[in-house]
Amino acid sequence: MRFDILTIFPNFFSGPLDHGILSRAIATTAVEVRTHDLRAFTHDRHRTVDDRPFGGGEGMVLKPGPIFDCVESLGVAPKPTRDLTRESVILLSAQGKPFTQSIAHRLAILDRVVLICGRYEGVDERVNSLLADEEVSIGDYVLSGGELAAAVLLDATARLLPGVLGHADSARYESFGAPDEPSEDPTHDMTPDGVPRSTHGAGGILDYPHYTRPAEFRGVPIPNILANGDHAAIRRWRRQQALAKTLRNRPDLLTHAPLTDDDRAYLATLAAFS
Repeated sequence: MRFDILTIFPNFFSGPLDHGILSRAIATTAVEVRTHDLRAFTHDRHRTVDDRPFGGGEGMVLKPGPIFDCVESLGVAPKPTRDLTRESVILLSAQGKPFTQSIAHRLAILDRVVLICGRYEGVDERVNSLLADEEVSIGDYVLSGGELAAAVLLDATARLLPGVLGHADSARYESFGAPDEPSEDPTHDMTPDGVPRSTHGAGGILDYPHYTRPAEFRGVPIPNILANGDHAAIRRWRRQQALAKTLRNRPDLLTHAPLTDDDRAYLATLAAFS
């Protein structure tokens, strides 16, 4: 999969791309990332990429010309004829729709994603209307530019690609993971060593709490249930802990999560004591 990033600060990405999972994904060619300096697509001696907004107001606005020239130089199909099952152009902006795990999954099946990093007061709206397929924000706050947002989107998407993570199920059994599909295979819920999995795919809720050695740290022991060897009980406990954490931190996720009758009964007990 290829990512093309349009920015006025191409060197910004030398940090995020040189470490961890993204670095390994690039080294194994599972992911290709190219950064493009918008100033290289200007046509004046000052390499101007911004100008004052029409109608007055604060700040400066990124000009459409360098952005269009850069995208068109990449061989991306024009918006009316673009095959959105293969490639997509995304404008990163505080005014965009919220970036979610479901968007990351949708992008992860494409051949190419072009990321346009906003900057200054914003980007000329004709970039959004004539060039970008969608406008995306990573949260309800304002950044100085879209570079950080691009790095977040790139990381969240790339880790879903086959072979990028160390284990095929790593992106499935975690916060916001997709729910498991029903299976008649008796080993479906088993790890390779025959131990029952602790939880199904998160199904859009938050992950359960994790513990590791030592069993007691600064006077706080691990929950006894995790050491008793009863995998069915552990599975049930972890599901309940995931529900409790979601109710506490992100209750909005429970509105659309696929909940069982047992899940609802447990949530009702939590509500009774809240």
